[in-house]
Amino acid sequence: MVSRGRRTVPLLAVLLLGGLTAPGLAQDRPAAQPAPKAASPAKPAAPDPAFEATKAAFEVLPEAERKAIQDALVWTGDFNAVVSGAFGRRTFDALTAYRTWAGGADPLDPRGRAALLAAGAAAKTAARFRITTDPATGAVIGVPERLLAKRTTLQSGTRWQSADGRVTLETRAFPPGVETLDHLFDEATAARLNRKVTYKLRRPDSLVVTAETGPGLSYIRYDAGPEGVRGFLIGYDRALAAEVGRLVIAMANAFEPFPAAVAKPAADVPPVAAAAPPVPIPAGSGTGLVIAPGRVLTASAVLEGCAALRIGQAPARVLATDPSGLALLESAGMPAPAQLAVRVDPLAADEGLIALAPGPDGVLAAPANPVPDGVIAPLQPGAAGAPVLDRLGRLVGLVARYPMAPRRVAGIVPPARLALVPARAVAAFLAGQGVAEAKPRPEGGPGALAPALVGIACR
Repeated sequence: MVSRGRRTVPLLAVLLLGGLTAPGLAQDRPAAQPAPKAASPAKPAAPDPAFEATKAAFEVLPEAERKAIQDALVWTGDFNAVVSGAFGRRTFDALTAYRTWAGGADPLDPRGRAALLAAGAAAKTAARFRITTDPATGAVIGVPERLLAKRTTLQSGTRWQSADGRVTLETRAFPPGVETLDHLFDEATAARLNRKVTYKLRRPDSLVVTAETGPGLSYIRYDAGPEGVRGFLIGYDRALAAEVGRLVIAMANAFEPFPAAVAKPAADVPPVAAAAPPVPIPAGSGTGLVIAPGRVLTASAVLEGCAALRIGQAPARVLATDPSGLALLESAGMPAPAQLAVRVDPLAADEGLIALAPGPDGVLAAPANPVPDGVIAPLQPGAAGAPVLDRLGRLVGLVARYPMAPRRVAGIVPPARLALVPARAVAAFLAGQGVAEAKPRPEGGPGALAPALVGIACR
């Protein structure tokens, strides 16, 4: 099942509904208008005000941002169609579903969009979803490496498998003249004992077949081109459908059987990032998290050498500091406080974390890997005080300080080791300041804290 807030829909159903542009995935469509009644055929159907307002707000965004929103909604479990940037009923329903379980936050306004993108990035990071060129086939494939940790080279492709063997992904490639789509389609749809084909699609240059086999589900896709036939197959235990469902949708969206010959940037680095000039950041600037009305938590390193702090346009004053490396500030006009919960149990060595920090275009979410007393993360200047969270949105710690002269590559600071003020110290500090730990929303995740993030500047 694919989670949609508190509702679920069958995975194979969402893969098959609607017109198909990417094989096996539904294409988003404009809202269907009801047919006029026979008695008044000239009367146009009444528009849906909510749909039209959401469409206008969505379509005013650049295409890259529209696609990023749809991709994030795939990872939150709300969108189950092609990530194309086009607006239709599926995008509208997904935005509505996300808004409902996110407590009314508008995913199209700047702060709500930052929270949504952070939630999607956190889910993608937690899955270790890596888009890469499969050297065995030449196809571009998205692989959730946390789940599919075992990798084996096959004669005609690559196999990824979960540790327990309940999920298997395989890529396959056949040179021109070796295999045909007709033969592969006949083989995939042939009658077999205890196997039921639930959907089949045959086009001149592609095919998709889904099936049920006892307790298992499967998805098969092949594409034909001048370089032969390439495709992938995934099979998994039906009991894992809630977890694997969104991964199948993400893999189908990411799959490119015959990618262009031009070099592509790494999947987790925006194409413009390496070429963009560094954004000037005032000396002493940092990141803060609103944890009570008018109260902002940050790292005390942000205060060093700073005589006048500002948050946005408002001045800020220091209420308290702590030897552990924390500071509590007071400022007016702050956003609503975060529902902050801290994590006190140990981290696994390979656990995926997410760091949040303000950037020139809103809140940025960066993947982080735990190391003793800190994390390795691609954070940029201004990240001192940035919260580091686990996949449930619990605070693991705050970035204690940021290097004064970080190493840059094409204007961007690559991943670096950063010390953390641990969550236990944060909890003790806040308790001493009379700020009680809150219970986060069950499905909030790391993105729930994004609206409470602020940038701190030193004049």
